[in-house]
Amino acid sequence: MGTYLFLIVPILLISMFVQWKFRNKFSKYTEMHLSSGFSGKEVAEKMLHDSGIYDVRVMSTDGQLSDHYNPEDKTVNLSTDVYHGRSVAAAAVAAHECGHAVQQSKSYHWLQLRTNMVPVVSISSTLLQWVLIIGVLLIGFTGNPVVLSIGVAGLALLTLFSVIALPVEFDASRRALIWLRNNNAVMHTVEENKQAKDALWWAAMTYVVAALGSLANLIYYASMLFGRNKY
Repeated sequence: MGTYLFLIVPILLISMFVQWKFRNKFSKYTEMHLSSGFSGKEVAEKMLHDSGIYDVRVMSTDGQLSDHYNPEDKTVNLSTDVYHGRSVAAAAVAAHECGHAVQQSKSYHWLQLRTNMVPVVSISSTLLQWVLIIGVLLIGFTGNPVVLSIGVAGLALLTLFSVIALPVEFDASRRALIWLRNNNAVMHTVEENKQAKDALWWAAMTYVVAALGSLANLIYYASMLFGRNKY
C-alpha cells in the first residue's frame, strides 16, 4: 500500500492542480470576447470547409466541457457554451475538435488506432473494477492469480488507450492552432492566438495526468500480481 500511495498521491495532487488550472483558464478565456465575433459553430464550420471537409456536421450537445468529435457518425459535438459562444475559448475548443475531423480525413494512424480500440475499451472499463476487486480477494485468500491477471491485462489495455490518446490530442491542437494562426478572419490579434494556445495546452495536460494515473494503477496491481508489493 505504501508503494501505491507513493505513486498515486503525487499524481492525484498534480491532476487536481491541472484540472483546476484548465477550468480556470477556460473560464478566463470564455470571458475574452473574440474580436471577429465568430461563434464556436461558425469557427468549426469554417475550419472544416477550409480543410475541404463537407461531410461532417457541427452539433450542439448538452453538458459543460462535453465537446468531442465522433468519427463513427462524423459529427463535431460542441457543448452549448462553445457552440453559441463568441469567445477565445469557444474558438479554440471548436477548432481543436475539428482538428480530429481533419485527422480522420488525412487517415491519421493514431486516431484510427484509438477509434478501433474504443469498443473493447468501453467493455473493459465497465467490468474492470469488479474484476480487480474479485482478483485481489482471490489472490489474497486462495493465492489464485487468474482473475487478477485478467484485471491487470484490462488495466494494461486502458493504459495503452490513454497513452495513444496523447498524440491524438496534441496533434489536434497543433492543427487547430496552425489554422487559427493562419486565419486572421477568425482571430484578429496575436494575443488571441496566444490565449487559444494557452487554453489548449492545459486541456492537453489533463490527458497527460490521466495517462500517468492509469500507469500508476497498472504498476500497483501488476506488482501485487507478481508478489513485489506486500499489500
